[in-house]
Amino acid sequence: MERGARPDGTTGDCHWRPDARCAGFCAPGFAGLTLLLDWGSGGLTVARADLWAVLGVLVLIALRPPRVSAGDGWLAVRGLVRERRVCTDALVSVRRDGAIATRLVLRDAYGGSVALDPEILVANPLLWHRLDAGARRSRERGTLRYGVSTLWQLGERIDGGTARDVFRASGLE
Repeated sequence: MERGARPDGTTGDCHWRPDARCAGFCAPGFAGLTLLLDWGSGGLTVARADLWAVLGVLVLIALRPPRVSAGDGWLAVRGLVRERRVCTDALVSVRRDGAIATRLVLRDAYGGSVALDPEILVANPLLWHRLDAGARRSRERGTLRYGVSTLWQLGERIDGGTARDVFRASGLE
């Protein structure tokens, strides 16, 4: 079975678990370090300890990555509270949002919408393949009217990186 593929036929972000684990280590580390520094300075009180604990939880929330998964005809992004899902066979628009931290925003004909970091697709070619196959079906059906060039540019970037990796692994580079 390929990396990122699951026994039920869905595909997930193969980097999610290590990234979530890193966030899980950084947040208590931050809270512990701030508690230790505050205690060392002699200003630690119960209220301040509570503040550092709350800030540690906020760091965890900020650092925890969304969980992206895809199946035949759908793509889902699971955040902290809820999961958003789009039908990739009925995409209406694809656009890039943001100048510095870009997000890929996908909307389908049924009102579903997801936003995800395009780097997740770059790092997970199986997820990209699922999205690309659904987007191709959307184009064939005529529902995808906006963002074809955005998907094409992302596909060129992903396919070019994959080809470079294959050449590098085979010693042809």
